[in-house]
Amino acid sequence: MNARRVASLLSVTLATAGCATTGAPPSDPWEGMNRAVFSFNEAVDRAVLKPVATGYEKVVPEFARNAIDNVFGNIGDAWSAINHLLQAKPQQALEMGLRFSVNTVFGFGGVIDIASEAGLERRTEDFGQTLGRWGLGSGPYVVLPLLGPSTLRDTAALTLDLQAQPAAFFDEPRDRYGIATLQIINTRAKLLSTTRTLDDIALDKYSLVRDGFLARRRNQVYDGNPPEEPETPDNEGTEATERK
Repeated sequence: MNARRVASLLSVTLATAGCATTGAPPSDPWEGMNRAVFSFNEAVDRAVLKPVATGYEKVVPEFARNAIDNVFGNIGDAWSAINHLLQAKPQQALEMGLRFSVNTVFGFGGVIDIASEAGLERRTEDFGQTLGRWGLGSGPYVVLPLLGPSTLRDTAALTLDLQAQPAAFFDEPRDRYGIATLQIINTRAKLLSTTRTLDDIALDKYSLVRDGFLARRRNQVYDGNPPEEPETPDNEGTEATERK
């Protein structure tokens, strides 16, 4: 499971809860299938992820959880730097590369986030955003088993994004699964309060997550300044408009 994507998917729900709508947009032509997968993911979360994450939060001291999260974030910064470069944004690539170097060398492999204290902001990017940067539309909305909300474009991009995950750097299957599991549990633990709030306010959790995810991804692709939505139904809900 891609833990960075899990973090993004869960955190978006609270940030966009106020503006999400319940109407099915043209960007979700496979809603029936997506709702079924969404229900499966919710059941797995209730039965496994949430209880384990709750126990992790109670047992592992906060300073240890922060250190673990910093290490995972530091590895992600290197992939973000590469994607900034692929998007022809040399300044951001240099800043993220510097952030990764500072935390790796002076932060003991990223255990301590010195770069943030020095004013080097984290600017997370993935390959899905890179494809969107160069004009590839998002395509239909998709809910992936265990991974959650995505789009056709972002699903294709996962092939490379998964290769940049911490677990991918280990040869032994036992090590890979162990690191991936730790990353997922740590991420889920950070979002316990967020998902509790979402459960309290959502009348239709599926629609809320879908609309929030699509709005957030569009905002990410355009670096916080997306163009106006096309008025034609065929283009509604995508980033097919050429990036200026």
